[in-house]
Amino acid sequence: MRPSWLRPAVLESLAEHNAALQKSADTEQDEAGFFVYDLDFLQQHLSMLMGQDVIKLWFAVKANPLSRVITTLAQQGFNFDVASQGELSQVLAQDVSAARILNTGPAKSKRQMKAFLSQGVRTFVVESLNQLQWLNQAASELSCQPQVLLRVQLQWSEGEKNPLGGNEVTPFGLSCQAWQTVKVSDFPALNINGLHIFQWGNMLSNERMFELWSQMVTPLLALAAQLDMTLEVLDLGGGLGVDYLQTGQELSWPSIVADLANIKAQAGVSELWLELGRFAVAEMGYYVTSVVDRKENFQHQQLVLAGGINHLMRPAITEQPFPVAMLRASTAKPDYFDLHGPLCTSLDKLGTVALAGDVDVDDQLIFGFAGAYGFTESMPFFLCHSIAAEYVLQQGKLEQVRRAQPAAWYLR
Repeated sequence: MRPSWLRPAVLESLAEHNAALQKSADTEQDEAGFFVYDLDFLQQHLSMLMGQDVIKLWFAVKANPLSRVITTLAQQGFNFDVASQGELSQVLAQDVSAARILNTGPAKSKRQMKAFLSQGVRTFVVESLNQLQWLNQAASELSCQPQVLLRVQLQWSEGEKNPLGGNEVTPFGLSCQAWQTVKVSDFPALNINGLHIFQWGNMLSNERMFELWSQMVTPLLALAAQLDMTLEVLDLGGGLGVDYLQTGQELSWPSIVADLANIKAQAGVSELWLELGRFAVAEMGYYVTSVVDRKENFQHQQLVLAGGINHLMRPAITEQPFPVAMLRASTAKPDYFDLHGPLCTSLDKLGTVALAGDVDVDDQLIFGFAGAYGFTESMPFFLCHSIAAEYVLQQGKLEQVRRAQPAAWYLR
């Protein structure tokens, strides 16, 4: 029985792809691994997310900056959260207006912010006192008045560890105490009308998210009052999770919208923002690679794969494997296998997962939820491995957007 995350349209397109490769002289181009993005599914998913009037939605470009993904998001009405000049250039290259772009990130220099202003960006999340001063100076020099949200970092007495830090001290924003030294009137070139807070990643409980959001309202309203600031916008970042481990914990989007309508009323703001990454694009994506070797080691069944963290880094960072299945059908009894990639480091492990017991050399494995933090969060340069290919599936047609590239492509 196929897992629910593996859609029939994807299976059909990959079967056709494999058949075409067998007839082609260029059969090695995707040998190490490749990504597939189901844009038809993405379009439907985004339409569902946009079917509400409570939240203004931004896409965190770091999750997947592929041109066709950005274009699909733009067509569905998403705005874009960019954190580097490269991300900005990529979004603008897809004919997205700079008015739909928000600049975030802890490492914004004076030069970068002035460059963003020069390219038409007018919305910024400021993360330090220096950034606030630099942006005010740059805006004054360019005779514009950008919208500014101050990023706030709170601390809780308890909290689970996650990649964004949770209740740990991180470089993202400043404490309420640090921001209290600011006088909004000292920055006349800026329209400081919002606060940004985002500290929890890949949350899978509606109740826990609402609890955290609710705890944020009181200190943020107090800070706005202390700054004599008219609080019009509250940006809660992202953090909406997907169930990589297939435990049955899935967030309810209608519940999120209802909860955020409550938060919006509590905060008394005219706009509530979310910056979605994995929740927007993870489920549309797949990664396919092949088994190079199978062996048993100290009672562990091991599969060595052509692609590992050189193409799919997230499992090693979070210790949460992507869901995975064998591409061919099998009725063999499942067994547990340690999945290892080709790199000469023990870090190159994609998890311990259940697969059909007859999986063997040359079988292809397909990983789900790889539409976010896949291609651009990988580490392909170690051991001079190839850059993965990328495909999009749209209207039943599989199209290559990026060819696999050998190490010679980047080595000098």
